[in-house]
Amino acid sequence: MAEIGIWKRSLAELIGTYALVFIGPGAAVITLLLAEDQINKGGFNIGIGYGGLGDWLAIGLAFGFIIMCMIYVFGHISGTHINPAVTIALWATKRFPTSDVIPYIVAQLIGAVLGSISLVLVLGTRAATVGGLGATAPFMGVSYSQAIICEAIATFFLMLTIMGVAVDKRAPGQFAGFAIGMVVAVDIIVTGNITGSSLNPARTFGPYVGDTLFGGPNLWQYFPIYIIGPILGAVVAAFVYDYIAGLKGEE
Repeated sequence: MAEIGIWKRSLAELIGTYALVFIGPGAAVITLLLAEDQINKGGFNIGIGYGGLGDWLAIGLAFGFIIMCMIYVFGHISGTHINPAVTIALWATKRFPTSDVIPYIVAQLIGAVLGSISLVLVLGTRAATVGGLGATAPFMGVSYSQAIICEAIATFFLMLTIMGVAVDKRAPGQFAGFAIGMVVAVDIIVTGNITGSSLNPARTFGPYVGDTLFGGPNLWQYFPIYIIGPILGAVVAAFVYDYIAGLKGEE
């Protein structure tokens, strides 16, 4: 079978990231829209108020299942990175060609923006003004440095799972999608009320752009958190797994 070209693989990354942002942050938007009356009274936020941890359970599962599905759809085509941190970690461990890094990341960012714009097309500008397009930001009492550490740790778990079940050829690959989706879900359940649990610069970039375009909150001052934390966590995890498993980047 002929090798799939960079254009088609990048398109797969775009569509996969589009699905991730439409469904994952979309679940957060719906959670907030359902509670709009409480929001207007200043008494509700995700995880705070009537939903409690159940909010994050539902949102986490939405992320987990859509990521699982996209892995099974596009994993054999593009690898379904759908996350610049994953792409950079695989590049850092010499598993991904330098020439493909920029096309993948650009595709991921475009897909994320289109996912957020689609939420506005479907739900109206309330998706931004009320739901913030599911944008991530540190919750009250969480410092900038704490947020970076939290994102790094959560993404470490994600990338470690990717290495163990998808990159390492010794693993039973048919379970990769489920395992990766579920680690994202549990990351979100635990760290959602700390940083919003992005784990992915593109996942945060799309809603930030959408909020800028459609009158949502301006959260750009927090964007470095969701670049530094996920990339740091993913790169460290990739090297740690290689050390433990005795791999050297050939897989």
